[in-house]
Amino acid sequence: MTDSNPGTQPDLGGDLTWERKDLDRGQILGLSAAHPRSGSVIVQPDPSEFVLAATGMVAAASLISVAQRGVFNMALAGGSTPGPVYELLAEESDIDWQRSRIFWSDERCVSPENSDSNYRLVRETLLDKLPQAPGLIARMPGNLPPERAARDYESTIREYVRADETGIPRFDLILLGMGNDGHTASLFPGSQTLSETDLLVASDFVTQIDANRLTFTYPLLNAGRHVLILVSGASKAPTLRSVLMGPHQPDVLPVQGVRPTDGQLRWLVDADAAQCIQS
Repeated sequence: MTDSNPGTQPDLGGDLTWERKDLDRGQILGLSAAHPRSGSVIVQPDPSEFVLAATGMVAAASLISVAQRGVFNMALAGGSTPGPVYELLAEESDIDWQRSRIFWSDERCVSPENSDSNYRLVRETLLDKLPQAPGLIARMPGNLPPERAARDYESTIREYVRADETGIPRFDLILLGMGNDGHTASLFPGSQTLSETDLLVASDFVTQIDANRLTFTYPLLNAGRHVLILVSGASKAPTLRSVLMGPHQPDVLPVQGVRPTDGQLRWLVDADAAQCIQS
């Protein structure tokens, strides 16, 4: 629905080497590492720096996208980690919101006013606080029957987001998180949706949480120009180590299946979540 306004040995192929690195706009410093399989991993030691770094990366992606294509297509995530980022984004003057189109990478099958709704989270922390309405707000219609909702949302994406030569729309930025079980968006361990290659948006009954979810599938996620995965909290530290340093098994750790084919993958991690990957 659219609104026009408002004990496994590490499998690394080399060690992770940490260094100081300037980020997109030069004013944020963080520990970073690069590995061909996992993308760029950036660690921020302080919660405020974590939020500032995430906001800077979103703003940088928006500037590049508007300059090159005249529009910024962004897919947002739910969960507790991005909330403070959305609040700071509302104050980010470098983002041309009128040229920005807001989508969601996953959603619970609830009404937009439900407290569990990812749309509601973004509306309360970001959309309601913006100085100007985005060019498009395209929420996932979680209040519709799941299969219809997924079909309708894929149609909306195809209408507004330009596809490449493969026929898959390319988002300028996809923001994701990671659960303690290694899920991302609403791609959960063992889900049949992990093997989906035709649908770009799918509905799935997730047995682990006994609920229906709507989610981007790997083909759409991996078509993104920039994919940013936010990870915070000590409870995610062991999983993050397994994801970045263990064997590739996306059926068990679905976030490992996020590998942009012609884009940039970045992990932004706070110190608590990074404690098992830093030597």
